[in-house]
Amino acid sequence: MTEDIIIQISNKIKEKRKSKGITIQELADRAAVSKGLISQIENNRTVPSLLVLINIIRALRLDMNEFFNEIDQHTQSAKVIIKQKAAYQEFEKEPAKGFVYKRVLTKNVKNFPVDIVLLELKKGAHRTQTVKTDAYEYKYIIKGTVEYLIDNEKYILEEGDSLFFDGRLGHKPRNIGDDNAQILVVYFFLDSEK
Repeated sequence: MTEDIIIQISNKIKEKRKSKGITIQELADRAAVSKGLISQIENNRTVPSLLVLINIIRALRLDMNEFFNEIDQHTQSAKVIIKQKAAYQEFEKEPAKGFVYKRVLTKNVKNFPVDIVLLELKKGAHRTQTVKTDAYEYKYIIKGTVEYLIDNEKYILEEGDSLFFDGRLGHKPRNIGDDNAQILVVYFFLDSEK
């Protein structure tokens, strides 16, 4: 099963940047955007506007046609989609020790990307800095006990609990349980053009 086009584009930008030995800051400077925006795009935390995407592709000195020809544009029009557990793809957002992300499924729903992810937090795993995502986030605690700091307020979630919030608020999870925690995460991405 193919990944959603938005996720493919983010992954391709990261892959091409790394293969050319370009730092995030260098790419940001060349594309006339912030380093934070490049990081958010590469880590699937925001969807770039068309103008920003074109500037990034040009800054990477890539041929526009080649860039998009390599993107699998097969649309998933099936009424039922099944994805086997073995097909979940592990990926990295920001480097964070003890955070293991696996992409379950990404799909456009009414022209809005939805990304479904399993997040395993190893015992004691936590972020040192808050992050922001241009998406609404739904979290369901499958296993463990997790503390979420959202906009400087703490929330304790245990197995079976869930939470929904605007990911543009600074947030970070912390595994405060005695074992690894597992979280089902659903990102409902927003239109980044404001």
